[in-house]
Amino acid sequence: MRNWRLYSGLLILGLGIALVVTLFSPLASSAPDGLERVAEDKGFLHRAEEAPYEIIPDYTFPGVENEQLATILSGVVGVVLVAGLTLGAALLLRRGGRSSGPHAGQRT
Repeated sequence: MRNWRLYSGLLILGLGIALVVTLFSPLASSAPDGLERVAEDKGFLHRAEEAPYEIIPDYTFPGVENEQLATILSGVVGVVLVAGLTLGAALLLRRGGRSSGPHAGQRT
């Protein structure tokens, strides 16, 4: 029980930090990121392919006209989706790692 409180506290802290960072996302530079800049400089940017899927393309949020608000909402949705998927995977892995035999929980 003690570890669960620590882990849940860290989870909440991490989510809080990630959500606060999304509030500042409209302030991010519009210049290309490092990898895109290298591709531009070396002349192979034209070989880039589109992503096979886009959940929130170009950080726009459907129905939201304000670009800054749309960027923030996209970040919040992204944080919540990634956190939910990660937590779900962790719970599945934890459940799958338990054995139900007579020696369950014993270390060798």
